[in-house]
Amino acid sequence: MDQMRTIALMMAAGKGSRMKADRNKIYLELCGKPVLYYALKAYEESEIGEIILVVSPGDEDYVRKEIVEKYGFTKVTGIVPGGRERFESVYLGILACPREGEACLLIHDGARPFIRPDQINLCIRETIRYKACAMAMPVKDTIRIVDEECFSLSTPNRTHVWQMQTPQCLLLSEGRKAYETMMKSGDKDITDDVMVMERYAGRRSKMIPGSYDNIKLTTPEDMIIGETILNKYLGDK
Repeated sequence: MDQMRTIALMMAAGKGSRMKADRNKIYLELCGKPVLYYALKAYEESEIGEIILVVSPGDEDYVRKEIVEKYGFTKVTGIVPGGRERFESVYLGILACPREGEACLLIHDGARPFIRPDQINLCIRETIRYKACAMAMPVKDTIRIVDEECFSLSTPNRTHVWQMQTPQCLLLSEGRKAYETMMKSGDKDITDDVMVMERYAGRRSKMIPGSYDNIKLTTPEDMIIGETILNKYLGDK
């Protein structure tokens, strides 16, 4: 079981309109290198065996030449076009995975550049142990449930509320079946891989504490925060 094949799906499709940039946010420079570089570097230095990049249609050659080949990422075994929505891109990435044998599949957002190799390795071990897991962190703030007019309805116990991150991890065989069922159902109310596994595989995911630094770069302000996090990491080495 410890020799199970390990594959990372790196989600790098989408426009990232909230970044207010003229190109995909994962190509923006952060401390001199593309955002996508840092996530790929962490996976390259981890125990993951191979990486499949899912990019915006038409970006395949650019990503291969300007990121994968330029920075020497040897674990990238495939670059495939994604879909309009994230869940469609994940499904297309799964279709690009080998059908023979079992594999531990880690699905990661390319816009989360601060994942660390040791966190990736932990997720691999926990996926083998629990069959499905996801990196997440307990929320710091009080959360309110509101109605359609934004009036407070209830306050969930903060102890039981976690904010989701990536990687979100599963066994490839279960994930393939779950995503195939979900795509056939026409369900559009899908926000992450944990939800797919709950609804269509009956599989609960173990939450793996990650780091509050494992943020997703979404807005211009996040890039400023990201530079601070990255400089901290570089200073620690």
